[in-house]
Amino acid sequence: MRRYGSAILLLLTGAAILRISLFGELYLRYVQSGLRPYLVLSGVVLVLLGAAAGFVRWRGRHTDEEHAHDHGHVHPGPRQAWLLALPALALLLFPPPALGSYSAGREAAQQAAQGIGTFPALPSGDPVELTLGEFSSRAIYDSGRSLKGRTVRMTGFVTQDDDGTWYVTRLYVTCCAADATTSKVEVRGEDAPPTDAWVTVTGSWHPKGRLGSDDAWPPVVDAGSVRRVKQPADPYEKR
Repeated sequence: MRRYGSAILLLLTGAAILRISLFGELYLRYVQSGLRPYLVLSGVVLVLLGAAAGFVRWRGRHTDEEHAHDHGHVHPGPRQAWLLALPALALLLFPPPALGSYSAGREAAQQAAQGIGTFPALPSGDPVELTLGEFSSRAIYDSGRSLKGRTVRMTGFVTQDDDGTWYVTRLYVTCCAADATTSKVEVRGEDAPPTDAWVTVTGSWHPKGRLGSDDAWPPVVDAGSVRRVKQPADPYEKR
């Protein structure tokens, strides 16, 4: 079997990529939706290369056997090379989950590099659906106080501090999960669901700190309701 090691590795890697991109939406845990065609193409190319490499190895088997007969020995590749198949096999059988509270907790609180100013008016009707990024930007930088008196609804996963303070949290990606950054909103008035649980929070903005200051981050929402929901197919917010 070691003769076909490189071919099997290519096939496993290609099959894993196709599994998460062509036959499902697991790829959204790692990259943006616009990269799907490139993932599918990469998976197809790797499968074809693996099949071609396997065929070449099979065709060359008799030549190698004759060579071994003439010289009395063969030189198989190192057994450790099979360890390279483990990541591909893991992705194929046990794809890792989307980034969650651990990743969010490792990032220090950072504010967006933007100045204080007015924002466009929110859509009419309550509750208004906002991403965590939209809510945070308006809460921290909007001199027009467009959130005042409005009911908002946001979805994310739960993170908690050691003191029991909890947040509805979302990770932002520009290209893929490797460049993820965190946005979170402190939730008051409702008990915290389990960490990493996905929830939809409906409530109103709780003003905090001076606009644009460190004291204004993270923004706060006074929750009227917190509802458990399933993790969305695309767990990340986009910039």
